[in-house]
Amino acid sequence: MSKPPRRHLLPRLRHWRDWQSVAYMTAMPVIVWWQWTHGFSFVLYAIELFLTLGIGVIHHNHTHARMWRGRWSNRFTDYWLTLLQGHPTFVFWPAHVANHHRFRHGPKDIARTYRPAFGGDTNHLWGYLVHPLQAACVLYPLFMRWLNQLRLHRPGAFRYCMGQYALWLGSWGCLLWLDWQKALIFVILPQLHGLHWLLATNYLQHAHADGRPLSRAQRNTPGIELNYARNFEGLVNPLLFNIGLHTAHHECPHAHWSELTRLHADTYRQRVTPALNEGGLLPYMGRVYVLGLIWPAARTRPQMPADAIQ
Repeated sequence: MSKPPRRHLLPRLRHWRDWQSVAYMTAMPVIVWWQWTHGFSFVLYAIELFLTLGIGVIHHNHTHARMWRGRWSNRFTDYWLTLLQGHPTFVFWPAHVANHHRFRHGPKDIARTYRPAFGGDTNHLWGYLVHPLQAACVLYPLFMRWLNQLRLHRPGAFRYCMGQYALWLGSWGCLLWLDWQKALIFVILPQLHGLHWLLATNYLQHAHADGRPLSRAQRNTPGIELNYARNFEGLVNPLLFNIGLHTAHHECPHAHWSELTRLHADTYRQRVTPALNEGGLLPYMGRVYVLGLIWPAARTRPQMPADAIQ
């Protein structure tokens, strides 16, 4: 006679490396609370700004591979990330999974960086700064269509998404009512900083990459390059959950983020043209977006012919 399945009272992570995610998700509200109570700290504020980047990456990873073994633990995490990030977590499904991962920076990817209406195939400082606004212009109509379809066909999921909006806007309203200055400085501005990076990361990873679509058979052929994304191999990866290893993530979207180091080194690094395998993120940004303003040799070169831009 088989034993009944063991019941666990406490939430259990699927992968032990996500204790790093839990630490970030715990540290950020503690830092906000401390500054709200005791006053501004430059060091703590800098850590908070960094953690807003981490929260965005955790949100991304949690969408692809749920952190916990229990449904309610994962749902709680969705709402907790909504509070920390200052935006509903459901948006990653229509914008990232159903769009960006499906079309891989191709002509049908509405978040692609080379839209003719937004200046074509660019990779410069101005393009980086305005890309989040450009992306929002095309993504928010997508969110509204997605929500309308949920309302018509999946009312339970629709209410779940609306609950995230209620929690986000309610938290802002409550904090602004308590002290609008502290709310702006310690909560809303850092969250907007994190959202900027969340959207701008798409530009860092794909600007001047090759958006011409490949079939599944082509992607599975070792001799064919996968040049639709840029990879960063520096400190950004241990600090931000391997977010720089983007080709491996696209090709293995359900792999846990801790596995991307091996996948990148063993399989995908050699399938990307060297121009798209960068070292550190900040040195890249300094070279391309700052030095590139005055020194053309520091700029990147498009991987896609001009007549392929749509």
